[in-house]
Amino acid sequence: MSENKGSKPEGIDWQHAEQCSKVVCEADTLERSIDWKQGLAIAIGVPLLILPSIGYFASYLWSFAIIVWGLSVFQGFMQNLAYAELATTFPKASGLPGFAQNVFKTPDYKGKYDKGKLIGGFSAWSYWFAWNPVLAIFAILVGFYLHSLFPTLAASFSEYQLSLMAGIVIFGGLIIVNYRGLSSGAMVGYVLAAFSLIPLAVITIAPYLTGDFVMSNITSTWLPTDWVWDLSHILILLGIFAMAQWSACAWETAAIYGPEYKNPGTDVPKALFVCGAICLLAYVLVQTTVTGVLGIDGIANAPIDPMLPVAQAALGDIGSTIAIVMLIAAMVLIIQTAYLGSSRAMHSMATEGNLPKIFGKVNAHGTPVLAMVVIGIFNLILISMGTPTAILAASAIGYVCANGISLFAYVKAKKDPHLVGLDRPFKAPTGWKNVALMFGIFNLPLCLIGVMYLNAFEGSWFSTIVGVLVLGLYIPLWLYSQHEVHNDSQANG
Repeated sequence: MSENKGSKPEGIDWQHAEQCSKVVCEADTLERSIDWKQGLAIAIGVPLLILPSIGYFASYLWSFAIIVWGLSVFQGFMQNLAYAELATTFPKASGLPGFAQNVFKTPDYKGKYDKGKLIGGFSAWSYWFAWNPVLAIFAILVGFYLHSLFPTLAASFSEYQLSLMAGIVIFGGLIIVNYRGLSSGAMVGYVLAAFSLIPLAVITIAPYLTGDFVMSNITSTWLPTDWVWDLSHILILLGIFAMAQWSACAWETAAIYGPEYKNPGTDVPKALFVCGAICLLAYVLVQTTVTGVLGIDGIANAPIDPMLPVAQAALGDIGSTIAIVMLIAAMVLIIQTAYLGSSRAMHSMATEGNLPKIFGKVNAHGTPVLAMVVIGIFNLILISMGTPTAILAASAIGYVCANGISLFAYVKAKKDPHLVGLDRPFKAPTGWKNVALMFGIFNLPLCLIGVMYLNAFEGSWFSTIVGVLVLGLYIPLWLYSQHEVHNDSQANG
């Protein structure tokens, strides 16, 4: 793939000499400008994805939610070993979206509609839908906290209005900040990580020093008194795991910047596993602290913002204000992580011919600005739904599809004669294709069935319908893209 910014062919060259080992030549290229520390700085917002789910998980599982978070981060390590290998096998691929598209497309396919490309493209679209709604979810939470913290704002604006204004300001600001390339976004990541993660750590650890943490709040409430290990509760647990991995496995986003790392063969594994170690500590410790301080009843009284009473208990009267400021900064950080990841997913799909090629356009600094604008507008629409948990459940449907297909792509890459001989600077342990297959099946169909059942159990198919409709929208977009690529190839002879 040429790195020459001045060369911008109108179409996509589908006759690349070694198309299985390289991303198809792009109309626009991303710029290799970051190292693993900068990639980590952008992805380090992932631990904050626990915030919308602390109270929700405790309502279903009580203290057992701590175990679920630990198991989910462990699942992330199992999956991300495979993704780290794929990232070094396809160094120009943008993370999960790029891996699946490269692996499933048929070599030297001459027809118009390649079913393999459809599978890979659908995986990328699912991943896009998994990360995309993070913007809306956290903009809604920002609006909620602003409404709670500032009485003057609450008197003048509704929570929805504050969320919409927060979305416009944050999305627009991040487009401006990242306009000059990913390294600028990484610098914002450094600043926000210090501003948000350090106070989060203080609030999480302080109760152990002040004596507000009570172990019996955990040991006496491991599971709800009416919990039984029947089919219904197992399906509920699978649904919870689907939503948990949406948060606790999401540090795979460090691999999505593969085309922008200076040395992807070493940068990607380092960024992935340092972020994973931080996530393991953060997810288990945050849920443990909240449960130990508040107890299950206390969490039930603050299902959306349980970190606030924890901060109040640990830091006194000023604690709630500090927590709000910290959480808002943290939410901006995770919004940036999601924004950059989903825009790169759209860019990857467009350059592979799986979305209209206009979404593959980048500016002079290698930033897919148009994709970022479209994503911002889409999330402003999602904000009108006003239900973060419902949006999360719909988004989790996309995430389990993306992970399942990507893990199956790893298995295929280890067995397919066209792919098995490719250079792999980083290799997962011997026999890892069997582990990847097991977790692929865990995602598809088990977690997919579980999250749909959980939605139905709560008396609403709303999240499932939204998830299916958004994922289904990919079919007409893909068909149009194939028509576009076919016309370009004919025009180019």
